[in-house]
Amino acid sequence: MSLTRRLRLRLGREPSAELLRRGRGFGVRTAKITLAAILSFVIAERLHTSAQPVLAPLTSLLVVQLTMYETVEHGLERILSVVAGVLVAVAVASFVGLTWWSLGGIIAVALVVGELVRLGPHLLEVPITAMLILAVGGVESAAVGRVSETLIGAAVGIVVNAVIAPPLHVQPASQAIGELAGRMADYLRGLANQLRTEWSRDASEHWLAEARTLGREVLRADQQLGRAEQSARLNPRGARAREAQPRLRTALTGLEHCYVSVRHVARALYDHTLTVGDEAEAYSPQVREILADILDCAADALAAVVQVACGGDRLDEARGCVEQHLSHLYERRHRLSELLLVDPQTDQGAWQQHGALLAAIDRIRVEIEAAVRPPRAPWRSPLGVERQRQAARLVIDAASQAAEDLRPMLPAPRRVSPVPDEDAHRRYRFVRRTIGRLPRLRLGNGRRGAGTETGGGRPGGAGRPGGAGRTGGTETAGSDAGEGGGGGPG
Repeated sequence: MSLTRRLRLRLGREPSAELLRRGRGFGVRTAKITLAAILSFVIAERLHTSAQPVLAPLTSLLVVQLTMYETVEHGLERILSVVAGVLVAVAVASFVGLTWWSLGGIIAVALVVGELVRLGPHLLEVPITAMLILAVGGVESAAVGRVSETLIGAAVGIVVNAVIAPPLHVQPASQAIGELAGRMADYLRGLANQLRTEWSRDASEHWLAEARTLGREVLRADQQLGRAEQSARLNPRGARAREAQPRLRTALTGLEHCYVSVRHVARALYDHTLTVGDEAEAYSPQVREILADILDCAADALAAVVQVACGGDRLDEARGCVEQHLSHLYERRHRLSELLLVDPQTDQGAWQQHGALLAAIDRIRVEIEAAVRPPRAPWRSPLGVERQRQAARLVIDAASQAAEDLRPMLPAPRRVSPVPDEDAHRRYRFVRRTIGRLPRLRLGNGRRGAGTETGGGRPGGAGRPGGAGRTGGTETAGSDAGEGGGGGPG
């Protein structure tokens, strides 16, 4: 493959045009970062936040990101990290100064707070802010100045990135998906040429390893599409990304499944070639020729998937081309199944391997067809990841859990007994003496209420002859009888 062909495959278009596009994007981002830093410094200097308000432009440099969502997210994380560091510094300064042991405590507490708030890459900003505020002295003025400059830098960075060409990453995502389809098509054509010329164990092992390398392209395309989806959030120009996302996600999902089936094809070829005695007789020339034609049809269909992924006005024509190539593949697949037909009683291993190969070819056809299918519903960008809200809930839950854990360790509250009432105590003793003088009742066998009621008898209470207690009685047809004799008092 020539160098120009490789560059075109890698960049998705002419190398000079792609390099120009990337250079233009880098230049726009550089200009926005520079402008945001200058504006934040001027505003902080006019407001007299500090003698040298360098924190404001520094915050702008860190806030301006590749997408609007990342810009807002990094701005909020930066503000939270500075505020958390200021709070830690103020809390420590109210008790002790800056010593070696207080420095260690500040770092430990600041890191724990930053981890609870889930500051991510801005975690170290918490102890850095706390140490700088304690080191320069004047905790209150330094804290106010640092927080003010951080707010100015974050606000200016967000506004500049939103007003001046808010970044969208639809084109890089479509190019990455098109490149993935092109790489898979080139792989299938290379495997088809190998089958037509010569086939051996070394060749099957080589193409199996090549199939596994396609996974990197799948991962890169998925990352690019994820960035394109993220660029639609909080973006005034996000309508374009929301329009292209269903088509791109459908194409990527189909290509990802197709990649797995391509690996299954390579694995089935390798397994069968490895198990036969003579590697040259693993597949007959006729079988290899038809299999190569099938792979060529799949490669041509994948080449048409590139046109669908990149978009344009001829999507219906590209989908028709894919359908035509897949119909040719379907016809050749039936011919291949007739040639690979074996008796499972005679050679069960070959029967399983041929079945795996045919099943993988069927899945390739189905997944390519799914990759160009029109999306059913429009895409709506989900709400931003509520990391800070989740962090707040996590802190509240942790505080509640800590309170529950500490509750057994706390001293139990002392109960103050009420002042005894002499009249109430006298009445209580009188009731107890009266109950103690009552005669005790005995029933037959020492049990109460075990009698049965039969006939027309009525239930008898304790002490009534000829009847048992209410509890435990059963009512049946017959005469009155009590279990264990009468229930009179003893």
